[in-house]
Amino acid sequence: MIGLVGILALLTVFALSMIVIRIATIALASTGLSHEAAKFQARSAFTGTGFTTRESEKVVEHPVRRRIINLMMLLRSAGLVSVLISLILSFAGTSTQMEILVRLSVLVGGLLALWAVINIRAVNGFLVRRIETLLQRWYDIDTRDYGSLLRLSGEYRVLELKIREDDWIEGKTLSDIQLDEEGVLVLGIYRDDGSYLGVPKGSAKVMAGDSLVLYGNAGRLHELDKRRNDPAGESAHEDAVQKHKKTEDEEARTDEARTDEESQKEDNPG
Repeated sequence: MIGLVGILALLTVFALSMIVIRIATIALASTGLSHEAAKFQARSAFTGTGFTTRESEKVVEHPVRRRIINLMMLLRSAGLVSVLISLILSFAGTSTQMEILVRLSVLVGGLLALWAVINIRAVNGFLVRRIETLLQRWYDIDTRDYGSLLRLSGEYRVLELKIREDDWIEGKTLSDIQLDEEGVLVLGIYRDDGSYLGVPKGSAKVMAGDSLVLYGNAGRLHELDKRRNDPAGESAHEDAVQKHKKTEDEEARTDEARTDEESQKEDNPG
């Protein structure tokens, strides 16, 4: 009985750890880090893995990111103690090799089930929406690098997109990818050698290791982060262009209706 209680406690600790890492990832991404960089930094802080990267330096230099990472470090200390206690309870009282294998199988199966559940698209989408709502309500997450200057609102964000070798963007010029037709603006490029290119022209070529500073709809930016250099990536670009054009048309009709309404009020002040 004690062993089953220990396994249940251990699975609970791991479930909470996954949720904590997911919350930290979303919080860090809300400060302007790319999703991949945010996830990497959150896992590094929670596991105590000390990687030194350019993203790590940006975390240290940013006050909100520092607070998030400090909290992760505190939770990590408490989590390690809980894991050790739960492991001891999980295998306490086992007298045969068969009992150890059974409990180990239950533990591994439980961990795999937790991993599968938390990575279901519907569950992940629900977590993202709830976490972002809570962050906006209870935490001053708008203290980001660019937010106060650009007065970002709604679904629009400024994020850094780290370019990998298999990305749809890699090896192309800004004129080739035409992100503006998707409603995404390229504000700058951090080159892999540490240099920065502000307000880049269409002839600027994007290579693996570069980071693009992008402004646009948060959902579009996250989709772009996952887009790969294959036919599906090209199809995703064309689909994004069509959706943006539809959005522009709807906004134009809304503005036109508002203008007509204001004109009528001026013509009929009474």
